[in-house]
Amino acid sequence: MLDREPLHFDRLARVWILRDPKEAPAKCTLIPLRGRPDVSFLSFDVDRRYAVEGAVLLHCDGEPLSREDAARPLLVLDGAWRRVQTMMRRLDGRFVARSIPPGFETAYPRRSKTFEDPSAGLASIEALYLALLATGSRDESWLAAYRWRDEFLRLNAERIARLAEHAPAQAPAADGA
Repeated sequence: MLDREPLHFDRLARVWILRDPKEAPAKCTLIPLRGRPDVSFLSFDVDRRYAVEGAVLLHCDGEPLSREDAARPLLVLDGAWRRVQTMMRRLDGRFVARSIPPGFETAYPRRSKTFEDPSAGLASIEALYLALLATGSRDESWLAAYRWRDEFLRLNAERIARLAEHAPAQAPAADGA
């Protein structure tokens, strides 16, 4: 099974999301982004490989994101922290790992009974929004369907303002996404 051709994301999409189907859809903050023309979703399968050549992987151990990263697709591995390494082993191609600046607080009410989340962990949609902001894209529509949007923006207002200082505001997508 492992000799199959790697799966490809839509090369025209700005954001690539590799979603672990073992995660409960009700907990997934990125599912509302399905259907956006600037997002490409693939479902993770441990028996498949995923072509990610040239992508910027959003990862807490990477170098900080910059405006220079804006020209490359942003790859988000959406799953539990304990599965990230498994997912990363299935990536084909050269990519760079980048991180958002530290110090942001999550508004997502995490309650794992089995594993401890990293103290600085963010909900996937929060991290994606901040990553796009760090690369120069200020677009509030990414948070439109996020239940804890207002609380997240309130908790991080000063840090977001600093990060956005040079990010031009962008109008929401025409389809309201």
